[in-house]
Amino acid sequence: MGELAIRAERLVRTFPGGVGVRGMDLDVEYGEVHALVGLNGAGKTTLMRLLLGMLRADSGTVAIGAPWSEAGHTVDEPFGYPDLTTIANLTVAARLRGVPRAVVGEVVAGAIAELGLQAYATRRARALSQGNRQRLNLAAALQHNPRVLILDEPTSALDPRGVILLRTALLRRAAEGAGVLVSSHHLDEVARIADRITVISHGAVIGSLDPGGTDIERDFFALVLAEEESGRERMS
Repeated sequence: MGELAIRAERLVRTFPGGVGVRGMDLDVEYGEVHALVGLNGAGKTTLMRLLLGMLRADSGTVAIGAPWSEAGHTVDEPFGYPDLTTIANLTVAARLRGVPRAVVGEVVAGAIAELGLQAYATRRARALSQGNRQRLNLAAALQHNPRVLILDEPTSALDPRGVILLRTALLRRAAEGAGVLVSSHHLDEVARIADRITVISHGAVIGSLDPGGTDIERDFFALVLAEEESGRERMS
């Protein structure tokens, strides 16, 4: 195994209502798409916030193999200043990531084309639909060609065309050497893009899925149900 894009070891984060992440180990290699799947409340978003430094772990370590300017993410509220146009928002995002002023226009134009935002380029963010706000969010995360990508439920509001555009974008970036961590509820879409799939439940890794499996949904629920049964036995 070479240099890792992301490595988390023994991560723990406890909230007043219970454990968010408990003893989590996870890694993402450069040149792969690593998918994270789990039911609502499993800890996916908490883990991603810990990886990005948005939350502080109670214990454990995180290492990201790229500087902030070479990372991209969609976690928490979608990027976008409501009164700025799509072009203006992407220009701001590019400058925040250190894209040289001389090439910002070219970078922004490429992002708009890649995510199919041409018809909304001069529309203010507050006037965009939820799906197009998500495309804007993804364009901002992808446009500077980051070496590390952390995307939380990136397809949740996308229509089928948006899903295909994102799939193409992520596969291209992984082929070019980026490390991609993506969480999703859409197991069929995950199976199309992921090199590895990790299943988490109640803040812990409980197993993995074969992206080429014949019934990935059945395998997923088998893991989750087995973990829940084991938890009930521990408590009895």
